[in-house]
Amino acid sequence: MQVSLHNVGGQVLRVGIRRGEKARPPLLLFNGIGANIELVEPFLDALEGPEAIIFGVPGVGGSPAPALPYRPSTLARLSARLLDQLGHKQVDVLGVSWGGVPAQQFAFQHAKRCRRLILAATSPGHLMMPGKISALLKMATPRRYKDPDYMKRIAGDIYGGALRGSPELSRAHLRHVRWSSDYGYYLQLVAGFGWSSLPWLPFLPQQTLVMMGVDDPLVPVINGRILAKLIPDAHLVTIDDGHLFLVTSAGKSAGIVSDFLR
Repeated sequence: MQVSLHNVGGQVLRVGIRRGEKARPPLLLFNGIGANIELVEPFLDALEGPEAIIFGVPGVGGSPAPALPYRPSTLARLSARLLDQLGHKQVDVLGVSWGGVPAQQFAFQHAKRCRRLILAATSPGHLMMPGKISALLKMATPRRYKDPDYMKRIAGDIYGGALRGSPELSRAHLRHVRWSSDYGYYLQLVAGFGWSSLPWLPFLPQQTLVMMGVDDPLVPVINGRILAKLIPDAHLVTIDDGHLFLVTSAGKSAGIVSDFLR
């Protein structure tokens, strides 16, 4: 990726762009909680075709913290302004885990700018079917991003899938982490509090791909079934892996996404 800083309406964002085919709409990615843009590089390395755009949300991954807390609607507006700067009228959108929240918000708030929507390991928000309490409690702090030994101990419990049997894979996961601040992490937690897409999912016009890991302690598959049921033109695909399947099953995931976008 080519990484640079962009001032978008007074908020500086750390933006990564993976060059691709100019004749196609680019893919705008929204990342998971606490994750910097490099975390998706294994997925992007395996993805053929479109240009990809990803940015660190304010306070995370090298993007300076904002003056005030934000909501998903704020991130949707910020994304639209960034696309204006980059010269893109329409994009495909992918949101993974926490990033599924601003992805859904963007698809609703800027429907004409979102051609297709991909929701990976995510839910309709506050009114989701919760995962295992023990796993969710471990997500309440960013300790796993700062303590490699702790991450190795708990990786299988919180992410499931490939990391359950091979926790040492968490080392490869952590090498992409560029920690910014605890404050930015908690801003992300607060941003999604009380937010739900359930009332307006039936009005999303985009063709939508919902991807879920079958062994996901954080976001059970039933949340994907709810999304696919309520979004009119949605299709659900399950992957035999855990919450981080975009990274731990990057080749398979990228193939599914590439076929969908094509």
